[in-house]
Amino acid sequence: MRLCFTILLLNIVFLTSVYYYAAVDRVAEPKRVTISRDTITPLGNNKTFVISAYYDGRRSRSVRVLTISHKDVKTLYCGFYCKNKFVSVRAIIVVHSEWFGFQYGPADVVCPEPSKCFSHHISIHWSNTKNISHVPVFEIKNRNPQPFSANFTVCISTMFGSQENILQFVQSLEMYRLLGAQKVVIYKNSCSEAIGQVLDYYVSEGFVEIVPWPIDKYLRTSDSWHQSMDYTSQIGYYGQLMTLNDCLYRNMYKSRYVTLNDIDEIILPRLHKTWDELMEALEKKYPGSSAYLIDNHYYPMNITVPNFQNAFPKNLPGTNILQLIYYEPKSQYVWKNHKMIVNPREVIHTLVHSILRSYKRSLKVPSHIVALHHNHIPTQPNLPLSSLIKDTTIWKYNSSLITNVNKVLRQLKYH
Repeated sequence: MRLCFTILLLNIVFLTSVYYYAAVDRVAEPKRVTISRDTITPLGNNKTFVISAYYDGRRSRSVRVLTISHKDVKTLYCGFYCKNKFVSVRAIIVVHSEWFGFQYGPADVVCPEPSKCFSHHISIHWSNTKNISHVPVFEIKNRNPQPFSANFTVCISTMFGSQENILQFVQSLEMYRLLGAQKVVIYKNSCSEAIGQVLDYYVSEGFVEIVPWPIDKYLRTSDSWHQSMDYTSQIGYYGQLMTLNDCLYRNMYKSRYVTLNDIDEIILPRLHKTWDELMEALEKKYPGSSAYLIDNHYYPMNITVPNFQNAFPKNLPGTNILQLIYYEPKSQYVWKNHKMIVNPREVIHTLVHSILRSYKRSLKVPSHIVALHHNHIPTQPNLPLSSLIKDTTIWKYNSSLITNVNKVLRQLKYH
């Protein structure tokens, strides 16, 4: 009898424990509120714009909410939906240290997760409100990391304007594919109809992911990097800093590496054929790095060679990057910037040309190993051709690139 009672008691304790932990682990779905699906969501006071919320357990259990905030924002609160109740905690606002003089810039709203709370949603508010019916709610991403779906993801920030450089656009995307990219993420503000058709093709192929970026709907944007160049603007370069940081966190557990560069730039290995081979060599020679900084080389678009001039349809608008094989030498009057290949799991904040905060060092990779092929208007327009440096590295890929680009152009009816 005593044995039966003991077994019964143990069963009751076991079932109670199971029920308790199941209740803790149960997601409390937000009720009577709207879960935001937008890329940019303004809070009610229009001084904070929420981009996305990401679980960040690298150093502590917290949710990192990426925002664009006004410089006057000092206090925000995080609302967690856990164990069938709403829990509000005061946020830690981490302002990125480089806003380049603008009133608005990137800021992380770091929300320490309450004990025994496994919320899949979060809300942000400027007051410690108990009435949450009018507060937008965001999904917490990166909660359950899966195996990598890509070795390399290319992040292209803030596509805007109406240029129709179709040939270069397709060439760049196909070069990324040849080098080893499995995904290209583009933050799109606007583009021409012709470029839009190219994007639609690559989206249908599963190679390009478009993130809508209607930043000018909310703020006065600038295409300059510093506020002193455009006094009426509120944020620089269409919010480029925010898109790069969001792309890092968006792909933190999807991609082994992320490259940060523009569509007119190609990180071009000089000693290797692919990014996989390049990174294997760099990781072996320079271990313990969070970011690999690649020297920018300007290839002036007005200096071309006749090679490959008949490789593509004659009436196709755009620059043929295979004809750009001369780059400018270094000059003390031209800023020598970088673009990057990064391990996103080791980065906290990034700038356009360098890492702002990370858990490991950044490494400047010697140019004889890899360099940035950047077609650009001349930065030293008075240089004679004899002063430029010839570099035919991109010709390593000419046969495959011509075949692949023309295949795409046929699909797009340009042949």
